[in-house]
Amino acid sequence: MMKRFLFFIGYVVLCLNIHAQQRVVAECTVTYSITADSTADKDLNESLKSSFKTVYIKSNNTRVDLISTAFKQSVFYDKSTTTAIVLREFGNNKFMTKLDKAAWEKQHIQYEGMVATPTKETKTILGYECKKMLLQLKNGNSFVVYYARNIIPSVKEFEYEFKDVPGFVLEYEAIESNGKKLHYTATKIDVISPVPVSKFDMPASGYRLLN
Repeated sequence: MMKRFLFFIGYVVLCLNIHAQQRVVAECTVTYSITADSTADKDLNESLKSSFKTVYIKSNNTRVDLISTAFKQSVFYDKSTTTAIVLREFGNNKFMTKLDKAAWEKQHIQYEGMVATPTKETKTILGYECKKMLLQLKNGNSFVVYYARNIIPSVKEFEYEFKDVPGFVLEYEAIESNGKKLHYTATKIDVISPVPVSKFDMPASGYRLLN
């Protein structure tokens, strides 16, 4: 009986320590490289050499820039209003889409009912120990994420598929509409420098509003 009690106390202490060590990151900038798997065509691999993704988090606001040779996309998400604005640029063509909570969730409907399976595998990314997790969609597709357990973003819904992951995702796979997988890996993370408020300014003109 005493052994069971001591084991229980030890387990509780361990859980409390893990919880205490995890901190919420409310101000950071993270840059991700983008690569394709070995089965991707040559043109795709070539185009990805100059492609990258940057995430900015400031309190309840996030901005995600996706830059490639063909286009530029910026997604702004406001946790306090649960709304988003998407800016897209294709050459000289610029488009803006405004999404309320219902529209944002509808856009990510494929991730509803997703099953997350933790694993024991870990790897170190930018000095953070990251745990591997397998995410499986209702349509049968699955992909892998690695998340840092001791840090967690102040806004999680901006990466809707990761909103229930218990940490900061620093590496993951993404399934494109053509069925190919792209790999995103954090190459730089800054949790010290303030993110300029100007990063969240909206353009006053120049974009065609899409419904």
